[in-house]
Amino acid sequence: MSDTRVRTVLVVGATGRIGRLVVAAALRHGLDVRALVRDTKRAAGVLPGATLVPGELTRAADLTAAVAGVDAVILTHGSAGYGARDLEDVDYGAVANLLTALDGRRVRVALMTSINVNERSGAYQDVLDWKRRGERLLRASGLPATIVRPGWFATLGATNQAVALEQGDT
Repeated sequence: MSDTRVRTVLVVGATGRIGRLVVAAALRHGLDVRALVRDTKRAAGVLPGATLVPGELTRAADLTAAVAGVDAVILTHGSAGYGARDLEDVDYGAVANLLTALDGRRVRVALMTSINVNERSGAYQDVLDWKRRGERLLRASGLPATIVRPGWFATLGATNQAVALEQGDT
């Protein structure tokens, strides 16, 4: 019987608001944490204890080096701009590049997208469409996956420790 415990995890989007929390939690749980980062000097100051892997999530070759030997990948990334190319390259492309980099290797994947990705209208439709496409691609891969659709996940204050877990876009 093979050992299925997660020991090494790659966090993509590690220097963002949510990514920093994920890295810290994984380290507290004794995991070996790798963080894909664009700027290693900046990341070193905000991700103590993580192994920094320089790279771009928009380049499959960078992800190939980052996923070598990992048991799980946590994607907390998101596009910074709202241009169509940025949305496709980041919100969808990171998932596509991860699957290319894994080259059929089975690892656990957690993908953070957004509440309301199933909505078909609204001010953020372009963003939500590309996030939904990324979810579909991950599901179609057959990898063991968890998709998290936070609402106002990062806006709870330090004193609000409540967590509400619900199914669907509520």
